[in-house]
Amino acid sequence: MRKELRIKIVSVCNQKIAKKGENVGLSFYAFFANKNDTPDLLMEVATWWIETHELDHFVKASTIKSMIEDGL
Repeated sequence: MRKELRIKIVSVCNQKIAKKGENVGLSFYAFFANKNDTPDLLMEVATWWIETHELDHFVKASTIKSMIEDGL
């Protein structure tokens, strides 16, 4: 996954955790605006989330953050 996406994902996870606590869950849609003007980036994250790691629809933000920081 692109470095810019990894940075954005960690940032969003940090924001969600700060607002709602360590147990907050999110889906890969959390990293994009309601109007998807970057479908290639959305598909890149969706592929990482669904195909590569077979994650559930909602996953703890802390788990996603750890995965990204670990280079998965």
